[in-house]
Amino acid sequence: MPVVRRTHRPTGGAAVEPATPVRTRVRLVDVAELAGVTKSVASRVLNGDTTINVRPSTKQRILDAARTLNYAPHAGAKALAGARTKALALLIPDLMNAVYARIARGAYQRAREHGYVVLLAEDTVDSNAQSDYTDLVGAGRVEGLLIASARQGHPLLDSGQLNTIPHVFVNRSVPGSGRSLTVDLQGASQIAFDYLRGLGHERMAHISGPGVLMPAQEREKGFVAAASAAGYPAPFVVREIFDEAGGFRAAQQIIGARPDVTAVYAGTFSQSVGALKALRRSGVDVPGDVSVLSYDDLPLAEYLDPSLTTMSLPLLELGQLAVDALVAQLQGTPPRDIVLPERPIILERESTAKAPGTA
Repeated sequence: MPVVRRTHRPTGGAAVEPATPVRTRVRLVDVAELAGVTKSVASRVLNGDTTINVRPSTKQRILDAARTLNYAPHAGAKALAGARTKALALLIPDLMNAVYARIARGAYQRAREHGYVVLLAEDTVDSNAQSDYTDLVGAGRVEGLLIASARQGHPLLDSGQLNTIPHVFVNRSVPGSGRSLTVDLQGASQIAFDYLRGLGHERMAHISGPGVLMPAQEREKGFVAAASAAGYPAPFVVREIFDEAGGFRAAQQIIGARPDVTAVYAGTFSQSVGALKALRRSGVDVPGDVSVLSYDDLPLAEYLDPSLTTMSLPLLELGQLAVDALVAQLQGTPPRDIVLPERPIILERESTAKAPGTA
């Protein structure tokens, strides 16, 4: 039985007591708004941060605003202001993406071994979300950042805040940073091409991701380069978002523009799922007419119809090594770029087969 909570209106002439106003606690953001500064600046001034570079008039304005509002910092937060937080932040672009879930799991496991906790933040283009994590850095609430979402034009890259905090770019290569931890994405696409070529496929397509994202660029570059080096026709490339809907639209475009394609290499597991549905809806047999290979593997792959051939990637290890690299920075070790040596493994299932017309 569902729980149903019913409300009743007062009846007859019964007097209704006026509601007692609820006193709300003054928040740091209230002080910041009154003083006309950011929340991070207000926090650092009120916590006595002597390293912050603000005008005396700005500092006084913040103190006056706090006095006017009777602002009282949380005791726990005040105590932490001068102490190490033992907290790291992991910024990921999509909480629903299984790739980042496994990276996060590896990071959590290794951070715990080092005595740290990991705070997870979804790094979207929403301005409020950006303000939250830039304030997180500015207020000193975390000791280091794991950035799995260093898109072009990222506010942290442009703000200069990364100069003040140890950080590692995870599954992203940021030129000149010396702090990138990646898998060999071009090498992975070479493996994908070689596998499909071994099945006799010559006319291939690649479902790539948004062109502004480095992993999509690198996978696409590796697949196209492998085909060119082998003297094969250039793969037909469709750039779409990384989810199921993106894969569905991309497969529809491939069917309409290149009906001669016999193999599709999808950049994400989600795109592969969408592509399978689009092919089935269009009457295309998988793998009889078209083989589908997914970059990345999930347990769900075994239970799709047909079961999905995938590439197994060392994502758990990626999260673990990212924390190792960040903790090493915190202990004084100079940062460096790292490429994981582990190579992806093809897990062959039912969605791939010999090219039509081959023995």
